[in-house]
Amino acid sequence: MIEQPLDVRRAFRIAWQRRLLITIITAVGLVGGAVYTVVQPPKVSSTALVVLPATIQDTSTQMLIVNSDPVVAAALRNSGLDLSVAQLRSQVQVSSPTTNVLSITVHGTTSGEAVTAVNAIANSYVTYVDAPHAPGGSTSAAVLQPGTGASGTSLPAYLAVTALLGAVIGCLLGIVVALWIGRSDKRLRTRDEIADSIGFPVLASLPADRPSTTAGWTKLLAEYDPAVVDGWRLRKTLYDLGLADMGDDHAAAAPKVLHVLSLSHDAGALALGPQLAVFAARLGIPTCLVVGAQQGSGFAAALRAACEAPLGQSDKRPGHLRVAADTAVLADGLPGVALAVVIDVVDCAAPRAGSRERADVTVLGVSAGVVTEVELVRVAVSCADAGQRIAGMLVADPDPQDRTTGRVPQMTPRKQRGLPTRMTGTTTRTRP
Repeated sequence: MIEQPLDVRRAFRIAWQRRLLITIITAVGLVGGAVYTVVQPPKVSSTALVVLPATIQDTSTQMLIVNSDPVVAAALRNSGLDLSVAQLRSQVQVSSPTTNVLSITVHGTTSGEAVTAVNAIANSYVTYVDAPHAPGGSTSAAVLQPGTGASGTSLPAYLAVTALLGAVIGCLLGIVVALWIGRSDKRLRTRDEIADSIGFPVLASLPADRPSTTAGWTKLLAEYDPAVVDGWRLRKTLYDLGLADMGDDHAAAAPKVLHVLSLSHDAGALALGPQLAVFAARLGIPTCLVVGAQQGSGFAAALRAACEAPLGQSDKRPGHLRVAADTAVLADGLPGVALAVVIDVVDCAAPRAGSRERADVTVLGVSAGVVTEVELVRVAVSCADAGQRIAGMLVADPDPQDRTTGRVPQMTPRKQRGLPTRMTGTTTRTRP
């Protein structure tokens, strides 16, 4: 798929298609924010005020003394806090709101720790500067207001903020990752992208079952009954392919052979052929479902086993439906069958399209968001080399946000300019 500029609508579609990835990354960001709160809990602070003598005009020296090693070490000894001198120093802030007042603030993980630490620092400072050996002489400082409480963000509020911030960062990161992956993703998702890749129209798009066991395929062959809208799309597909008006009177002649191709890694598209065959049988068309070639795929093994299994008493397949596990039955002419639906699974890397039996109509089944343009082109080239022309495509599980139709516009012939015509009966003027 050719790289296109990333407009807002396409970016929104890419983000919506990868909403699970964005949700996961958002959840990781949410958990990361919560873990950060546990590792780095919110800090609370407590403040004490110390008054100095009026004779002291410069408090810068006193501010340095508050945060000095002797004062902090004495505070640790008196308070019994389980901290180192460097740790407590990093939690202390000193300011001077007036010329003779010091404001000492200490941050802690809990209210009790902050109050204990700030009072220990204030008392240790007062004791230190009041001693005779204090730098600059003894200073009669006093605690004006001890720390009595702590202020700060509560743990629940802090947890909510960090978790929400982590979720927002995760969501933005998820969108960036989704857009980056989407721009490099070559898989075709819309009907128009699928149709434009090889130039064949999308005949119908509908939900597809994904049986993975023999019992699942047996149940599909017996009970598949599409919704009204999907049933109409299948009916219109039969009309578009010229396969709708075939009743019991057509069963005497050679049956029409419809090849439904799907790619080996596209499990969803495998059910399109069986669903179409069961629906045709319910319309009264004598139909035979034939499991054809399988190239590099194990998806069709369970379907083949379901077709080989004898019909049990509890199985209630439509009366006009037959199944076969080998295309050799086509050589016998399939008496009593008007439509043969042949299921072929081709290798996406090196496809060899279709069975060697004749094919009246060939359609290609694909799942939205699974195949790429290169893979479809390989299948189309293989069909062309085998003499099979693809009449259209069936799309399994279309994107709910896709509003395109997959109809390839018909080329209109260019209008030719009309040839000049000879004009008669005109009046001419002759000069004298």
